[in-house]
Parts: sequence; C-alpha cells; structure tokens
Amino acid sequence: MKLKIALTTAALLLAPTLTLAAGCNYDKQAMSCAEGTVYDSASNSCVATTT
Repeated sequence: MKLKIALTTAALLLAPTLTLAAGCNYDKQAMSCAEGTVYDSASNSCVATTT
C-alpha cells in the first residue's frame, strides 16, 4: 500500500514538470492578414501594402 502511495505521489509531482518540458509553440503561430495587408513584425500588426 505504501508503494502505491509513493508511486502515485511521484507521478503527480512529475506530471507538471513533464508537461513543461514539452514546451509551448506560441512563438510559432502563423499570423494571417486581410487581403491587401502584410504582417509587420516591428508593430506586431497588419499594415496596408503600398504599391
């Protein structure tokens, strides 16, 4: 019984660590802009294209 409790406790303590180790891909999301605009990384927004 003590072994089950110890293993369960260890699993619950390690679960958040393993989740964080997987990492996040927030910086890899694609930005889509309306037609006639392009993404400007300096302002982090869509700006009208000049032709």
